[in-house]
Amino acid sequence: MAATLPMIAGALALGVPAAHAADTPARATLAGTKPAWATPRADQGATPDAAQVTARVYLAGRDAQGLAALAKAVSDPASASYGRYLSTRQAQSRFGATPAQVAAVKAWLAQAGLQVTGTTQHYVSVSGDVASAERAFGTQLHDFVKNGRTYRAPAKAATVPASLNGAVLTVTGLDNAPHQATAKDQLPVPSAVFRNAGPFSSYYGSRTASTLPDAYGGKVPYAVQGYTGRQLRAAYGAGAYTGKGVRVAITDAYASPTIAFDAATYAKAHGDARWKTGQLTQVLPKTYTHTTDCKAAGWYGEETLDVEAVHAVAPDAHVTYVGSASCHDDDLLDALNKVVDNHLADIVSNSWGDLESSETPDLAAAYDQTFQLGAVQGIGFYVSSGDDGDEVANSGTKQVDVPASSAWVTAVGGTSLAVGKGDRYLWETGWGTQKAALSADGTSWTDFPGTFNGGAGGGTSKTVPEPFYQRGVVPNALAQANNAAGNRVVPDIAALADPNTGFKVGQTQTFPDGSQRYSEYRIGGTSLAAPVVAAVQALAQQARGGKPIGFANPAIYARYGTRVLHDVTDNPTGTGLAVARVDYKNQYDASEGLLTSVRTLGADSSLSAVKGYDDVTGVGTPAKGYVESYKKK
Repeated sequence: MAATLPMIAGALALGVPAAHAADTPARATLAGTKPAWATPRADQGATPDAAQVTARVYLAGRDAQGLAALAKAVSDPASASYGRYLSTRQAQSRFGATPAQVAAVKAWLAQAGLQVTGTTQHYVSVSGDVASAERAFGTQLHDFVKNGRTYRAPAKAATVPASLNGAVLTVTGLDNAPHQATAKDQLPVPSAVFRNAGPFSSYYGSRTASTLPDAYGGKVPYAVQGYTGRQLRAAYGAGAYTGKGVRVAITDAYASPTIAFDAATYAKAHGDARWKTGQLTQVLPKTYTHTTDCKAAGWYGEETLDVEAVHAVAPDAHVTYVGSASCHDDDLLDALNKVVDNHLADIVSNSWGDLESSETPDLAAAYDQTFQLGAVQGIGFYVSSGDDGDEVANSGTKQVDVPASSAWVTAVGGTSLAVGKGDRYLWETGWGTQKAALSADGTSWTDFPGTFNGGAGGGTSKTVPEPFYQRGVVPNALAQANNAAGNRVVPDIAALADPNTGFKVGQTQTFPDGSQRYSEYRIGGTSLAAPVVAAVQALAQQARGGKPIGFANPAIYARYGTRVLHDVTDNPTGTGLAVARVDYKNQYDASEGLLTSVRTLGADSSLSAVKGYDDVTGVGTPAKGYVESYKKK
């Protein structure tokens, strides 16, 4: 069962600029503030003046270009400034908005008739009627039809007074797709129980499906019951390192009410180090919103997976969970900014994302500003690349996920992992699954090898230029797939993600009788790969004497082609790879029957794991020697 849960970005999707009327005071356009779906054909006319708008005006700060330049310099091992990070106070003093800029923005908004409802070092939030918003942002708000529903959006790009001298980075919230809840919701009970049926392999290949039909010329093994921390630490070269003295943050939406109990129970059951007092902490919002449309209970498993995976691989690292008030972009940005503004950790795992087509330049700029502020302080972000391969089956369009496509994060792809007897690393393929069911008479696999059933996200961005660290490593065929000048390619690095060779987790779930009890199951997705890589980076930081690695991509690409990385390819054995899997039809017990299938490994939509860099696993996965390679010379 893939675990990555998509954030909902549509409520903040903004588009392209337009010129303001020449007979008004000089205005500056805000690029990316008119949604692409707000077309003349979809236009239903002006939004009533009295309708209410809630928006955020993000602040550009003192020196946006200088921030990007310093973020690059401190992250690049070839730079004389490498590792010379700023403190949180220094970063804010050097790049944050000045009091005068904030005052000017607030005065302009208030003069237009909007009420300032909050101010942070990142944005000014406002509310008011449509008429006031139109005065402030120099555009009309209209109603548009999108996917059969009607939403509000700017008819032309938003503008701001040129007299603000670039103080405004962007504005979000002028469009309201899909909707913005105002009620303060309570968190729901845990989701319905999910459990795996057997038979299982305890390690890859330990139990063969001898009574089931052949696949690829022979009998295949049953899927593993779920790897544990011991097996992952061995596969990715942890050695004696434990992450001691390193801080890892995890950002997701909402918060599992049983996380402390579940994490402690799981660690005890699988021989992981006991959680020490204060080793797991949570930073949570005062209230939660959008709990229904964000499916809040589903995020409990996300937090549980991330926390347990980090602890399993880096058992002495301090883990801080930072929960978002919802799965919408403004709230997720708030969670990320809490990490950066308070320097809660040096390493941040983010197991969430959305389609690149759902993000527009204004929102990308707000995320990039946060990632750059983290980079100059020595904070690195590790982001899941997605669980739907090239996204064609999911969206109809070949594309990558965000924020994994940002040039300022480490995008983490996924693999299928074979750990053999004695915790020995055997091989990995790119994670991509084809599923074929057992025939009714049990003598064959129907439509073998079956249909695409999930795989690591990857591919070439349509919007982000090729970053400096990918040049000379990423093949031109990938970098130039959408643009002759070259674009960002995802991912950068990878780890286990295939739920058929997945990780075992333990979580309190709701059983059919209404009781809530701890239960364990196998899980996967790049939601697993991201915290695993974040944990490996914690081990590497410990090996470095505790000195933060920061934004790691330049250092990761510097290791490309060396023995400290597994160069992952599809079908590494040359014989075709698959596992047999048995599932409960009702996802809980055998009372309603079983479902038996064969899962082909290494078949990720149109993406392929090949020798060298590829768009499924990036430069590869950490190998023996990877952690030690970060030791200070």
